[in-house]
Amino acid sequence: MTTERREPDTDADERTMLEGWIEYHRQTLAWKCEGLTDEQLRTASVSPSGLTLMGLVRHMAEVERSWYRRVLAAEDAGPIYYSDANPDGEFRVTASDTWQEARASWQAEIEAARRNAAGFSLDDMGRGKHARTGERFNLRWIHTHMIEEYARHNGHADLIRECLDGATGD
Repeated sequence: MTTERREPDTDADERTMLEGWIEYHRQTLAWKCEGLTDEQLRTASVSPSGLTLMGLVRHMAEVERSWYRRVLAAEDAGPIYYSDANPDGEFRVTASDTWQEARASWQAEIEAARRNAAGFSLDDMGRGKHARTGERFNLRWIHTHMIEEYARHNGHADLIRECLDGATGD
């Protein structure tokens, strides 16, 4: 399977542009994970960091869930991988964690994010509040933050992938 990536049109309206860049970055993370074994996806390859590609995908599932389900739609959606006792659980992958499960969780959260965002205009404030700050955010802010979040972690993914097998790319 080859992930197709497409940058948004250069003359798109604001919403199409924002959502296009989110999709581009989602596709970039999927592309960085393509063709690797579960063992490689669980490998922390940039010492001294313990960051793995599978951990990044699990983290992004949590981030999608937090912003689009909890903050935007005020859904009672608990964590997938972390807990109070294990606050960085999404990053702590074990030999029993699989790409199939991590990818399925991530894709399910992406679908929920798309569905929830479709019900809001960019100016609409989310119905929920951020767990730590209690603030509310409009969809424009959430979309912009998600672009930043993916872009930052795709940089991490690029370094991890290059260390695993030498593959590089934007």
